[in-house]
Amino acid sequence: MQPIFLIGYMGSGKSTVGRHLAAITGLRFIDLDNYIESRYHATVRELFDSHGEEGFRLREQAMLHEAGEFEDVIIACGGGTPCFFDNMEWMNAHGTTVLLDVDIDRLHERLLRGRHKSLEERRRVAPVHRRSPGRAHATLRESRPAVQGRPSRQRTREGRHSAPLR
Repeated sequence: MQPIFLIGYMGSGKSTVGRHLAAITGLRFIDLDNYIESRYHATVRELFDSHGEEGFRLREQAMLHEAGEFEDVIIACGGGTPCFFDNMEWMNAHGTTVLLDVDIDRLHERLLRGRHKSLEERRRVAPVHRRSPGRAHATLRESRPAVQGRPSRQRTREGRHSAPLR
């Protein structure tokens, strides 16, 4: 079976949904950020700091292609993964891409609670959303089209599935 790629904004539930789907289906689950960290022996933040965004995104693309060649796998992509290079087109061509589309208010709430990712990531993201909720909402709205890309399937917050886009 070709891979299933879960995409969506940070905090949209990609890792949570991916783990649940893997448990139900018996497929292997890969969190792409964790996969990158284990292969490079550094955190995503450290890779950004030492190689810049472009250097990180090139590594992310290489690991996406590597993990995307596995069969019977669900891959939770990083929030920015579909926004760079030809990653969105590549995922659509090599598997099924599912967008977890979460309402901006709910996403903002989740980022404030800081249940996503590592303690380091929570310390970096949550204060921004607390200090300037209007700016945080605007940032989420502006980045939404890039994160949404053109997935082959979309899951809304109500749990409805859209028709395939390809």
